Amino acid sequence: SLQPQALRPWVCRVSRRTGACGRIASRVDPAPTLRTTQRYLGSVRSALVRQAHHSAVVDVDTVIRGGTVVTTSGVSRADVAISNGKIVGLWAPSTDTATSSGIEEIDATGLLVLPGGVDSHCHIAQPSSSGGKMAGDWTTATRAAAVGGTTTVLAFSTQDKGGAGVTPMVEAYLAEAAAASCIDYSIHMIVSDPTESVLRDELPALIASGLRSVKIFMTYPKNRVGDAEILKILECVKQNNALLCVHAENHDAIVHLTAALLAAGKVDTKYHAWCKPPEIEREAVHRIITLAEILDQPIQIFHVTCAAAADEVARAQARGVKVFAETCPHYLVFTADNLDAPSEIGAQFLCSPALRSKEDHSALWQHLRSGTIGNVTSDHAPYNLHGDDGKFWAGKDADFSTIANGMAGIQTRMAVLFSEGVSKKRLSLEDFVALTSTNAAKLFGLYPEKGAIAVGADADIVLWDADREETITHSMICDGVDHTPWEGLDVVGWPVLTLSRGKVVARDGAPHLATPGWGKFLARDTYSYINPAERR
Repeated sequence: SLQPQALRPWVCRVSRRTGACGRIASRVDPAPTLRTTQRYLGSVRSALVRQAHHSAVVDVDTVIRGGTVVTTSGVSRADVAISNGKIVGLWAPSTDTATSSGIEEIDATGLLVLPGGVDSHCHIAQPSSSGGKMAGDWTTATRAAAVGGTTTVLAFSTQDKGGAGVTPMVEAYLAEAAAASCIDYSIHMIVSDPTESVLRDELPALIASGLRSVKIFMTYPKNRVGDAEILKILECVKQNNALLCVHAENHDAIVHLTAALLAAGKVDTKYHAWCKPPEIEREAVHRIITLAEILDQPIQIFHVTCAAAADEVARAQARGVKVFAETCPHYLVFTADNLDAPSEIGAQFLCSPALRSKEDHSALWQHLRSGTIGNVTSDHAPYNLHGDDGKFWAGKDADFSTIANGMAGIQTRMAVLFSEGVSKKRLSLEDFVALTSTNAAKLFGLYPEKGAIAVGADADIVLWDADREETITHSMICDGVDHTPWEGLDVVGWPVLTLSRGKVVARDGAPHLATPGWGKFLARDTYSYINPAERR
């Protein structure tokens, strides 16, 4: 029989870890009340029943044993049973060291067991709209993602202005991904030229095929759409049960400020932040929220960088507008001061929207904790520093306005957020799982197959050492880019093993059986999470 003192070793095994895991585990009462004891014993009995049941009827092929499972709802010790790429059981921790014949056992003692990351904003092998060519390809990017703990990515198909349709680029891009991706994937469709045929014929058919997210740019000459076009696109995605994602910056203001800076001879990389101050972002965020509110269409604001923009999102959410927001690790770590350097160094940090201030970092952390900002993505947009088709495609002496925009980060996203968030006590473990996996899976129609450790979910799992200390160097990174902007950053917390649908695809900092073509396309059916708010 199970006695109340049986709780004691369970609590101690969780609490023994230092750092973030210990802080979270300290929430468990070391001297349980009768109610908490009964609740725990009930969960153990239920788990044992499930264990007996699944052992009898499920052909288990892998068991992750001895780890601490983290989901958005809590932290607990459990063994995870996997069969044919799916999670089939969450069992009471076993003290039996024997392994049944034919079952692979993965020892997770002392490790966190997390849902594989869902990175919903990655530019992979994408034609560039700002000049140059993106570095890497589907294989290098998705191998790097897997090494970093990410098991699902959402990338972007493009559309050229001038009457070109959306469908040919979507089909070509999906074919490229199918042949080369090492983890599961879906895509967002960029719409730059919303012609009548695109809105009437192409988008409805593509959305129905499982591509339920569209992206627009409010800036960049080759991509931007004006307010009248935005309203038409909002109507289309609403009628077809899709989500609109937005890069929000005021294009005309950027053009005006850039021209003035160049005319004054201000050409260095630091002036990139001068032509894109927070007000540029705040205005555009307010405007797209207003347009979406008028039509009652849910939207996702990509890469929120500053207090002013996040405050606009929070105000809209408070009045019932269905607006979601994300940010990225570089907007939580780097500042505009990183751009104030010789061009080859400053160019590594040249991205859009621009990097902000430490005060904006503090505001973003608060908005992450409050739920205003619901997910953290890499916005992986990699360009090589060397060669004639990367950051300096316009020449080594290029001014800030012609240096290719973007930063690499698909491999480092989760480690940086864990270190800066959980290890520094800004986020809980549950927050970390929500921000890196579960919330994105829900927002983009992938949950509960993705973003969950639960019976029936895909066995996309990352084992995480919460106390491991590492210094990021380019030699660790396998994304196919010739540098990392994260060079020299010390982090606490590191992924040690990643499974994609039950298959180990990364182990201890290197790809492991990460086979091109293993990744499968994730078609997304209609889902209620992005239904209109129907406030009127």
